[in-house]
Amino acid sequence: MFHCIPARMCRTGAALAAAAAIQTISFSAVADSPMLAGPSHHMVYEDGAFKHAPRADGHGPIGVMGDHRHHRDELMLSYRYMNMWMDGNQIGTDDVSPQEIVTTVPNRFFGQPMQPPTLRVVPTDMNMNMHMFGAMYGLTDQVTLSAMLPYIEKDMNHITFKGPMGTTELGRFNTNSDGVGDLSFGGIIGLYDSKTENSEQHLNLLVSLSAPTGSITQEGRILTPMGTTPVVRLPYAMQLGSGTWDILPGIVYTARTGNVSFGAQYRGNFRLEDENDEGYRLGNLNQVTGWAAYQWAPWVSSSFRVAYQNLGEIEGIDPNIVGPVQTANPDYYGGDRVDLLLGVNLIGQRGVTCGHRLAAEVGVPVYQDLNGPQMETDYTVTVGWQKTLGDC
Repeated sequence: MFHCIPARMCRTGAALAAAAAIQTISFSAVADSPMLAGPSHHMVYEDGAFKHAPRADGHGPIGVMGDHRHHRDELMLSYRYMNMWMDGNQIGTDDVSPQEIVTTVPNRFFGQPMQPPTLRVVPTDMNMNMHMFGAMYGLTDQVTLSAMLPYIEKDMNHITFKGPMGTTELGRFNTNSDGVGDLSFGGIIGLYDSKTENSEQHLNLLVSLSAPTGSITQEGRILTPMGTTPVVRLPYAMQLGSGTWDILPGIVYTARTGNVSFGAQYRGNFRLEDENDEGYRLGNLNQVTGWAAYQWAPWVSSSFRVAYQNLGEIEGIDPNIVGPVQTANPDYYGGDRVDLLLGVNLIGQRGVTCGHRLAAEVGVPVYQDLNGPQMETDYTVTVGWQKTLGDC
């Protein structure tokens, strides 16, 4: 179902609108001279000469990774900022209140010292920011190498209920973690290309590895139902990496005819080890997405995208993650989600802005079936910059 968008979402939308207006002023100058439209570039006339300028729809939506290759010796640098806001909890497809969770959901650690029979701590909301730094290099016209390194910031708020039973609130607390995530690197391999003067098709194979560079031992101070405030290892949702080597396969098809483009992609994330150093492994991830875009002018295009993901439960358990809270239970992770997303791509055509791409995409879930109790996603925002060195 749809959810009300918080005020910070409105502020983000206003900022994106302002950025689009500024870019409109600087990006919209296009030559009136006759030109031959190429598949990924068009011609602009500047300083007494015709130059190649990239099209706004030469890339897919900014939330799609690995949708295109580069020519031999081309280098593209990129930065993406991704924000995800989660608010409230679900069991399956149904909303569930904190009071219902603490009176009905069993605590898997009941029987251990100081562990009540039901959950007594409930996460209420979570904000995650990711700064993704990337590079792509055309090894040949058919093979593009890529690498991405994220920096992640997580912030989660909780309610602690007093004692072993009842619905009396004891207090609230916050936990947070930040640091480098898992490094991914690999390649995009061209399987099929077809280009004409005004259209193109591409089919690419994606093969990447993810190295366990993100921490899985983050700690924080909590408030227990008995009123103590120990420092403990934070639950799985607050860790920064998987702790395992993972393989990220995929395949992507893109096509364009005139000013209309579209694409479809499958991407997976499969764990290559039975468990990490702390005794567990994250669930496998399968993602499918499809999009369509329209280029209104060579410097601007907009897109609509549908995305589906399935995430498996965590297997195994970290013996240092124990507590009467849903995020400490490996069974309460994963599920299915469908998002609808709107995006815009802007690309500079002249002068110092030429070849600089700014893009944004905003998404909201329309369906969530969660292995809960688990926090539900309210919205996602991705904003990014890309520049292929040598463009223009």
